[in-house]
Amino acid sequence: MADIFALDTSNYTTSTALFRDGEIFQQKQLLPVRKGELGLRQSDAVFHHVQQLPELTEALFAQTSRSTLQAVGCSSRPRTLPGSYMPCFTVGHGAARLLAAVHGVPLYTFSHQQGHIAAALWSAQRLDLFEKPFLAFHVSGGTTEAVLAAPAADEPFHVRLLAQSLDLKGGQAVDRVGRLLGLPFPAGPELEKLAAQSDAAFRIRPSMKGADCSLSGIENQCARQKAEGVPPQDIAKYCLCSLLAALDAMAAALLREHPGLPLVFAGGVMSNRFIRTALTEKYGACFAEPAFSADNAAGIAVLTARREGLL
Repeated sequence: MADIFALDTSNYTTSTALFRDGEIFQQKQLLPVRKGELGLRQSDAVFHHVQQLPELTEALFAQTSRSTLQAVGCSSRPRTLPGSYMPCFTVGHGAARLLAAVHGVPLYTFSHQQGHIAAALWSAQRLDLFEKPFLAFHVSGGTTEAVLAAPAADEPFHVRLLAQSLDLKGGQAVDRVGRLLGLPFPAGPELEKLAAQSDAAFRIRPSMKGADCSLSGIENQCARQKAEGVPPQDIAKYCLCSLLAALDAMAAALLREHPGLPLVFAGGVMSNRFIRTALTEKYGACFAEPAFSADNAAGIAVLTARREGLL
């Protein structure tokens, strides 16, 4: 047996993963955020990663028997774009370099976005899409983008930005409405539970500019509804319906330009069952299971395993 060890130190989660014999083991932990706040400064994120990474690594290897280390992978940047940088990723990159050097094994670096997409392909059992073009949505606290992913010689897949949110990101909208309703950060799971209690129906016209969307109106409308005494569960459902309407409109616009391409949805916001069900039924889209939707090192482990010829 030989292990692939992977790290991801995003702005929200410290994550480790181990790929062995076609199975992935994970240990991850959210970064602590003070009540009422919607995130962390990068300096605080770096500090917490330094504290959490050793504990998670110990827990991961305690979860499995020891084996030979074959390669190490990590996310070193947010996206595969020139100048893409975020300090929190230097923690995982540095630890991965150290581990690879000590063991004398290869180190592979990828973008956080590539890891998200790869985790979705693994979870949806669609690794075949690595060999063909597809449309991938990455929807999280810091990103709402749709990219064209295609095979590449020097990358697991090349990504080209096709559409995005022009203001608030999907996760930001969810978390801001969550704070408005007194929900903990990150608000996605609790907002979903609250929305499930609503019987309200909405007809929403998303704010679009071509295939790009604008999500800032979601927060404004939810604040107005709260001031008017609309029940919290209806506000929560309106938020999710609005986000769904925007993603639906983006997907429809992109499929007109790229007909027939498979749709893949990745990122923490895409663990929402309400959104997942609607887009799966309409487009036959691929989604990651919740354990592989939020920030995780599993996709980095998959990409590293592919570089090593194990997948």
